[in-house]
Amino acid sequence: MFTRRQFVAAGAGAAALPLAGGAFAQSDYPSGPLRAICMFPPGTGADVLVRFYANKLGQLSQRTVIVENKPGAFGNIATEYVARAKPDGLTIYIAPGSSVLAAAPHLFKKLSFDPINDFEHVTTLSKLAFILCVPASKPWKTVAELTAYLKEQGDKASYGSVANTGLVSSEIYKAQFDLKTVEVKYKETSAMFNDLVNEQLAFVHIDPVGVKGLIEQGKVRPLALGAAERMKSLPDIPGAREAGIPNSNLIAWWSVHMPAKTPKPLLDKLEMWFNQIAIDPDTVKFLGNIGTDPFPGDSKMLKELLLADTKAWGEYVKLAKIELLG
Repeated sequence: MFTRRQFVAAGAGAAALPLAGGAFAQSDYPSGPLRAICMFPPGTGADVLVRFYANKLGQLSQRTVIVENKPGAFGNIATEYVARAKPDGLTIYIAPGSSVLAAAPHLFKKLSFDPINDFEHVTTLSKLAFILCVPASKPWKTVAELTAYLKEQGDKASYGSVANTGLVSSEIYKAQFDLKTVEVKYKETSAMFNDLVNEQLAFVHIDPVGVKGLIEQGKVRPLALGAAERMKSLPDIPGAREAGIPNSNLIAWWSVHMPAKTPKPLLDKLEMWFNQIAIDPDTVKFLGNIGTDPFPGDSKMLKELLLADTKAWGEYVKLAKIELLG
């Protein structure tokens, strides 16, 4: 599993971006430091990802950018904080929008914020696909071979889940082939990985950041992505369609959001800055090292993606029979 140190080694301390667009930043943007809100605890891999983008934004805009960690309640504490913040252009939410905004209405009985209308949706940043992995000690080399084994085992075989995206990816796979494989829930990835390596689990769907190290060590074998097509950062792993799971296309994405009613000129400037960051060679290298692809976009594309994925997550939750949280 990737650690904070491995994240940093992937390029978090990379060289400064060219300051295209930075020359007018000081005069056109409100004074004061920018605050990048992070829903994860300090020192976690995702925290380092947020700090990478915040550092790049500071370089490009020639401004101070401070990361503020507000973990807890599955990201809802940070999300509500941003929703209630002053819309002055100084509060920025760098977050996995696919789960914290698109999925949230279907995962919680009640939310203290409106994922669509309480925010201005600036742009997308990056995207990743969960990986279908099996123990390297098992003989299965393809999805077809794994599926044949699971059909034979019925409910005697099990798979692990530690995140809703992984759970949904696994249930989509099961539904495709009418598999009876039983879910085993885990609170942390380390315990799940230990059981996978030791053949207590037949398979898992896990994010590339978490499992890339185990793949490189030869402890687990990747068979396919949960996304339909291959990812540029994981060129050797077939997409779900190619691997024989044609109805699977679940992609997780990171994005930038600000409080509703933030002035449009400020949103446009943030959109421009973050899209320059998304295609910067340092960013491409950093993301590639952790199995993630750059995903530049714009506010219109992000809003459409958010609406589409919010609808899709309603079906995912029904399929996976996910119990709602209070």
